[in-house]
Amino acid sequence: MTVSFIHLLPLLLSVAAAVFRHPPTPATFNVLSYGALPNRITDSTKAFLGAWYDACGREGGGRVLVPQGTYMIDSVVFAGPCKGPIDFIIKGSLEASSNPKKFFVDHWIGFRYVDRLRVGGGGFLLGHGGAAWHYNDCATNSRCRPLPVTMRLDFVTNSIISHIRSINSKNSHFNLFACHNLNMSNIQISAPEDSPNTDGIHIGSSTKIKIRDSSIRTGDDCISILSGSHDIEVTRVHCGPGHGFSIGSLGGSHFKEFVTGIVIRNSTLHGTQNGLRIKTWAPSMPSLASDIIFDDIIMVDVNNPIFIDQQYCPRPPCNLKAQSKVQIKNVTFRKVRGTSSSKVAVKIQCSKHVPCQGINLVNINLAYRGPEGRVESSCFNVQGKSYGLQLPSGCL
Repeated sequence: MTVSFIHLLPLLLSVAAAVFRHPPTPATFNVLSYGALPNRITDSTKAFLGAWYDACGREGGGRVLVPQGTYMIDSVVFAGPCKGPIDFIIKGSLEASSNPKKFFVDHWIGFRYVDRLRVGGGGFLLGHGGAAWHYNDCATNSRCRPLPVTMRLDFVTNSIISHIRSINSKNSHFNLFACHNLNMSNIQISAPEDSPNTDGIHIGSSTKIKIRDSSIRTGDDCISILSGSHDIEVTRVHCGPGHGFSIGSLGGSHFKEFVTGIVIRNSTLHGTQNGLRIKTWAPSMPSLASDIIFDDIIMVDVNNPIFIDQQYCPRPPCNLKAQSKVQIKNVTFRKVRGTSSSKVAVKIQCSKHVPCQGINLVNINLAYRGPEGRVESSCFNVQGKSYGLQLPSGCL
């Protein structure tokens, strides 16, 4: 019996619709099949790379699966480009080396030149930072050797990092460089308050980055946004302990690599050394930080809740007469409320050479209950306005 195409068309359309609704699961490459052993002793780096190479090289994409268990892996870079979307699903724990001979590299786990990457699975990245932090002498040694970032993402585009827990990184937990259209969510970061240089998420020269629904407890900036970064959005992120949300330091290098289009909203800070901070070197190269919004932020016992610091100098000798050439403009602090652990809760210290422009304080309510008296604000070399409730009383 002959069946016409017209009669088959409804069936073909229904199959196509089902495929569209439920795209085929990518081929899975289980690291156990490549010799990985979840015994916390055997170096499984080669097995992970083998699974990656096959998944990355598969037409249409693939999935690397790390099952339950704890896997010891050395410094490794998972490089693209790949032949399709690629998932890296961590169900277990990845454990870094505690051997000092393996410390002095700039990464532990790296992804480089990958498009449509998805890292997730709810697993752990165990950095063993406690074995390495005492080697961090960068505060006193200009030739200090690098310690590894837990996860370094270089030239990664159109990607998602979610449901990952990073514990005790030796250096920054996540470092994003030259990334575009990357979403991070449900990230849990933890390191002691006194752990050195353990930034939570460090962003440089990247565009269209979104970070949301995450918790960062660490020894340095919870999120730091550096030169060349544009269109960065942070939403519903808890920070503390740590050094707060920082833009900068800017002006130390990267001439004309501006920072613009930054929004940090609906987030909380608890017991941090700083709150919402923009910092620039003095002296500095010319640069620009503009179109920045901090909105709906809750502070609990935060030092320097609102802080623009254009005399940033983390270690002596400091030239207090030097001036920054970084122009800061069009910055809004809106609905920032809670408690300050410092008497000066609003501190806007701008450059004499390029005073801040368009700084707006909108409905600020920061209380101080310490022994030094009433809460205060302090502004220098700034042009701006204040609106609504102002506690401390506005200096604009």
